[in-house]
Amino acid sequence: MSRLFGTDGVRGLANGMLTAELAMQLAQAAAVVLGHDRNTNGTRPRAVVARDPRASGEFIAAAVEAGLSSSGIDVYDAGVLPTPAAAYLVADLDADFGVMISASHNPAPDNGIKFFARGGQKLPDDVEDAIEAQMAKEPQRPVGAEVGRIQRFSDAEDRYIVHLLRTLPHRLDGLKVVLDCAHGAASGCSPQVFKDAGADVVVIGADPDGHNINDGVGSTHLGPLKAAVLKHGADLGIAHDGDADRCLAVDHEGNEVDGDQIMAILAVALKASGKLRDDVLVATVMSNLGLKIALRDAGISLRETAVGDRYVLEEMRNGGFNLGGEQSGHVIFADHATTGDGVLTGLQLAAQIALTGRPLKELATVMTKLPQVLINVRGVDRTRVQSSEALTQAVRAAEAELGDTGRVLLRPSGTEPVVRVMVEAGDEATAEAIAERLAQIVRTELALELVTD
Repeated sequence: MSRLFGTDGVRGLANGMLTAELAMQLAQAAAVVLGHDRNTNGTRPRAVVARDPRASGEFIAAAVEAGLSSSGIDVYDAGVLPTPAAAYLVADLDADFGVMISASHNPAPDNGIKFFARGGQKLPDDVEDAIEAQMAKEPQRPVGAEVGRIQRFSDAEDRYIVHLLRTLPHRLDGLKVVLDCAHGAASGCSPQVFKDAGADVVVIGADPDGHNINDGVGSTHLGPLKAAVLKHGADLGIAHDGDADRCLAVDHEGNEVDGDQIMAILAVALKASGKLRDDVLVATVMSNLGLKIALRDAGISLRETAVGDRYVLEEMRNGGFNLGGEQSGHVIFADHATTGDGVLTGLQLAAQIALTGRPLKELATVMTKLPQVLINVRGVDRTRVQSSEALTQAVRAAEAELGDTGRVLLRPSGTEPVVRVMVEAGDEATAEAIAERLAQIVRTELALELVTD
């Protein structure tokens, strides 16, 4: 059987793969692994449950809460909140664990379930495997007074907003900010916290109806945000995704500022204030080479990880570093959060504009993005990327051609017959030419063999 948990919890088509029955089974298993087995203080385990505004989140949350309470877990229903809010509230309440129901930037028909351990920490693979194994066993079924209770976590959003405001190095008075909430989980709290911080706020994409999440808005569709920033003469725009664990930005001229640029701005600012631990930023191998060059010029080291925020988090924990993230806008401030937080990131970025008096366009010049070309070569044997001598020689030749002005990355997909060819160079034409050349060699050398009778 294939593993149920993916890179970010359990995710799939709601009422297709992800049914109410599966949600209840997961919850009953998590009640044992994250609740009863780890609870040592003699009290009944407690869990925080939150969701994004997808229509399917209503029945999935009901199934999760039924599974937890019927297994002897007290449930705090936080309602619609961002994923990072759920993680924060687990720690703030000192709950045993948390459950977030969301499919992040995926379209509305999808949904997902992810768990947070005590302290709001993401689960390592072995704990996820333990939950899967527990699903095959008989669930705990207490009776009478031992049955868990479900209560509304009435001040959940207020606690999260107060927490965010406490992180600000500078108020946002005088700034005009456009917020695109992707008709998602941040539709209530993000506008509120920016207003409380002093900003003049224009809001788009904040009318969730259960079916319009990420639909033409948010961090995967920046067109409406760019238009709104120009229309309202705003200083910047902030785009969230469906569960608000990401943040992309737009400057006052409508230019996109991606996660790499945001990390560069914030890393340099933290270093200048003496708050960047060990002068290190953690990012994935997909971050633009321009980020590495900018950090080097600023006296900051870059620690690179495999693609995925879980690997960034792992490296940050292992090294005790406090800033990391991904090009997609998933930025982690370990001093304030245990996972990526798009609202927190947007606040910190806006605070730098207010603090320095410099527009975002100028702040973003700390980093020069090198042209980056990505080609997905499909229908090839991804398992032979490392063993192909011809491909190895071609990559070496390309790297020698680029020298210090670019780089090559070949990354096999983890699940599909796809190899991703990424090339960065000093100019677009060079990047495209080398990427196409390598992609053709991948097609030739790694072609899948036809099986015939």
